[in-house]
Amino acid sequence: MYIIDNQSRQAVYEQIVQQVEKYVLSGILTSGDKMPSVRKLSLELNVNPNTVQRAYTELERSGVLVTAPGRGAFVSDSGSTVLKAVRKRESLEELDRVLMELKVSAVEKQKILEIVERVYAGGNGDD
Repeated sequence: MYIIDNQSRQAVYEQIVQQVEKYVLSGILTSGDKMPSVRKLSLELNVNPNTVQRAYTELERSGVLVTAPGRGAFVSDSGSTVLKAVRKRESLEELDRVLMELKVSAVEKQKILEIVERVYAGGNGDD
């Protein structure tokens, strides 16, 4: 289920974090689902257990996972909600950055509004 790209510049623990987040957002992992143990996942991926533990710690810190001592890690009840809120905030920050670039590039406000209207009407926003 998890795939590590050893050629990637992205740290292995970050790859694990991103994949878990993707599975939670897509509904593959849902509230209460038990995660593989650190040892099991590290053997499966052929990585150091500390790497998996770091990923789980990051996911717990962000509210995606909860840990029950002696029982393991589980997808939190609010995991999907937390991720959607983070993605929304990041997307709005990116939109703000892009809009500033468009303004500096002298793209007319009306043209941007037309694209927004088309996207919200179901189009792809290309022009």
